[in-house]
Parts: sequence; C-alpha cells; structure tokens
Amino acid sequence: MVRQHNQNLHIMTVKTVLLGIALIAGAFAHAQDNGYRFEAGLGGGASFYMGDANRRLYSNSNGAAALMLRYNVNPRFSTRATLSAAGLSGDSRNAFGQLPLDEQTRFSRSIYELSVQAEWGFLAYSPFFSDEDRLAPYGLAGIGAAFMPEPATNDWALCLPIGLGIRYRLAPRVTLGLEWSMRFTGSDRLDVTDNMTPGLEDPMSIKGKGIKNKDSYSLTMLYLSFDVFEKPCNCNDEHRR
Repeated sequence: MVRQHNQNLHIMTVKTVLLGIALIAGAFAHAQDNGYRFEAGLGGGASFYMGDANRRLYSNSNGAAALMLRYNVNPRFSTRATLSAAGLSGDSRNAFGQLPLDEQTRFSRSIYELSVQAEWGFLAYSPFFSDEDRLAPYGLAGIGAAFMPEPATNDWALCLPIGLGIRYRLAPRVTLGLEWSMRFTGSDRLDVTDNMTPGLEDPMSIKGKGIKNKDSYSLTMLYLSFDVFEKPCNCNDEHRR
C-alpha cells in the first residue's frame, strides 16, 4: 500500500511540474525582446527544515546548491526553472514541546527538488547594463516535486516555493542575486529515516490533513547568473521596413 501510494504521488508531482513548464512555455510566446532569451546560473547557500524535530529558523542548517534557468518576460516579470539539492536535519530538542514519553530523536537526509517559479518585480529590472533599474527586489511563487532518497524509503513530495529576493546587474550580462524562500510540502515524511525511535511521522497521532501537520524546508541562496542564447537579429529585414 505504501509503495502504491508513493507511486501515485510520484505521478501526480511529475504531472504538476510538467504543467508548470507548459505554462512557462506559453509565457515565452509573449516575451519582450531584450536581446537575450535566458539567464543561466548557479547558486549556493543554506537550508533548514521545519517540522516535528525543529521549530527554530536556521537551526540545524545544512548546505544547499542550485542550478537555474530564468526567462525575463518583461522588466517586471520572469519565469524560472530550478534544480536544487540540500541537506535536511533536525533534533527534537529544538522543537517546542516534548515527544511522547519524553523521548528524543534526530535525523539527517538529503532532498532534491525540481521546481518552476514565477517572479514579479517590485521595481522594473533593466536587461541592459545601465545606471537605471539595475537593482530590483522581487517576490516568487511556484510549484515543484521533491525527492528524498533512502534511508527509510524513497519519498516524493509536492512542494510550493514562496519567497523574496533581490537581484543586481553586476556587469553586462551578469546578475548577482540573493533569495530566501520557504518550501511548503504535502508530506509529513521529510524527517523519516531508518531505525528511528521514536518515529517522526505523526509522533503525536494528529490525523489532520492540513498544511499545519506537514513538513517544510527553507533555502537561502546567493546566486550568479549570465545572459545566454542571444536572439537572432533580423537586421536586414528591419532595414527593409
């Protein structure tokens, strides 16, 4: 039954991500011509988990890394695909309240995420290296699929990234960014590993299905991206017009 449930969840999360990619592709058709089609970049930073074994921001932090591909639809709106890898760990002594029978436990595992996100700028962001519109804060929201390999079992989860960031045009075709986000998931198994006593999958026997009873994790990333895939210039055609 557990294996069948994981397979069904896997299929659902993959379909959801594919739908998000299709929506991004649709946005490309209405994109503004800024000279370059995409930004490709990489980032590094910190991750932390929130759940039954942690209630404190940045407690039990681990390393995180990401690859990203962004499309700037216009100066205020972008779409992005991101592949992330991070460590998750927790210690029930950092959670508010006690586990049953005053037992304590800890865990550590890795998580891999593929997500698609929309970014909306609070200020316009210029695609060109100029004195104007080089610094732009933005908000982000998206959807993705997270995979957590063994120990215990291979688990999949639907995740919803929500966060804030800021980016700065550092040089022609080069952007420096800083971003913080929470990844809310539909799973209570981010903290499940092998041979745990007590277990952290619903340790209080709370049968609710809301987001309050699910695990989440956060990524804080510093990234560097580069403009790539310059659009072809139909200079002769434009000259004829």
